[in-house]
Amino acid sequence: MSAPVFSATSARGPGAYLPPVPVQRRWRDSVRIWWREIDKLMLLLIGLLMAIGLVAVAAASPASADMLSTASTRLDPLMFFKRHIVFQLIGLAVLIGLSFLDRDQARRLGILVGAVMLALLFVVPFIGEEKNGARRWINVGMSLQPSEFLKPGFAIICAWILSWRLRDPGLPVIAFVTGFFALIAGLLMLQPNLGDAILFGGIWLVMVLLAGLPWQRIAGVGAAGITALTLAYLFYDNARHRIDGFLGGGTAFDQVDLAQRTITAGGWTGAGLWLGTRKMNLPEAHTDYIFSVIGEEFGLIVCGVIVVLYCGLVMRALLRLTGEDNLFALLAAAGLVTQFGGQAFINILVNLKLFPSKGMTLPLISYGGSSTLAVCFTLGLLLAITRRNPFLAREGGSLRELIERKEERP
Repeated sequence: MSAPVFSATSARGPGAYLPPVPVQRRWRDSVRIWWREIDKLMLLLIGLLMAIGLVAVAAASPASADMLSTASTRLDPLMFFKRHIVFQLIGLAVLIGLSFLDRDQARRLGILVGAVMLALLFVVPFIGEEKNGARRWINVGMSLQPSEFLKPGFAIICAWILSWRLRDPGLPVIAFVTGFFALIAGLLMLQPNLGDAILFGGIWLVMVLLAGLPWQRIAGVGAAGITALTLAYLFYDNARHRIDGFLGGGTAFDQVDLAQRTITAGGWTGAGLWLGTRKMNLPEAHTDYIFSVIGEEFGLIVCGVIVVLYCGLVMRALLRLTGEDNLFALLAAAGLVTQFGGQAFINILVNLKLFPSKGMTLPLISYGGSSTLAVCFTLGLLLAITRRNPFLAREGGSLRELIERKEERP
């Protein structure tokens, strides 16, 4: 005699519905899922760049400490290196923690941080600390530069707005994000901060092109950009001096000229750790011009390896988006990787005297408090947004195809 079969339906009556029971995962299960979905190659490249940053800051720290020392106060030669270890550990914790978020959580956090930093950007010209003729920082126990954290927030907010086209293709989302960018650019020029304004412009351009900006309007965008640079040259002394110094070839005392001389002093293999001499005359050796210090002490070959690592990280993030069928994820990840890659290559070009000085750090390598945390925040969001279940197939496609599929679904 067989035992009767028990089922939820027989117990609750025909047609009864048994709601799903929520499952509470243990932290070990969450870690397994995270390890399965995270892009391990991207994580490895980030780790390599951070390791190079530790060695590079150790090489540059004595030069910056000597530059900032006075006759009465001598700074510890490894002061910046010791501080950088702390900032990198905090940044790594932030990066890993954020990578555990799902896409909705990453979107909400990005929007919140972007809104807070935009509010701070309004007050920076009035209460900010002045350094080298610019007000970009707020003292909150450490120097916080709101524009650094606004960059990932800007990418997330723009991606969120542009993804509204899936709900209503007639919404003027490109006009919305253009107005948002214009507001931020105006606030940055009050500091003044032309370098970050240009970087925000690059993020905006990549995202609106992916969102379907008609090619006929690209000429108009280019004309607007040239007009904005012309106005910056005419009305902002800081921008005019840097552009004049770049176009005029500079002098032996210009930062970009000193950086070029430093980066080529080590030849192909470099002078060796702490054996460089030209770095001792280089301002901001541990931040803006750390790439030149690497060239002098470790050689142009290592500089080339760093460029390859940056290119690999950017390309890996873009390849990760291949076949992506979530418009928000596609746009947000593209904006975040544009920010990271754009900042890295602007810094490298400045050190090579191929771009006017912009005051940008080399992400993951330069010393910095808020800048290091902001870069780790950006990459943490990027890792979270590009997480992918390897067992799920994706439809992918262009923006038009995504919209058409959305309209066909009930």
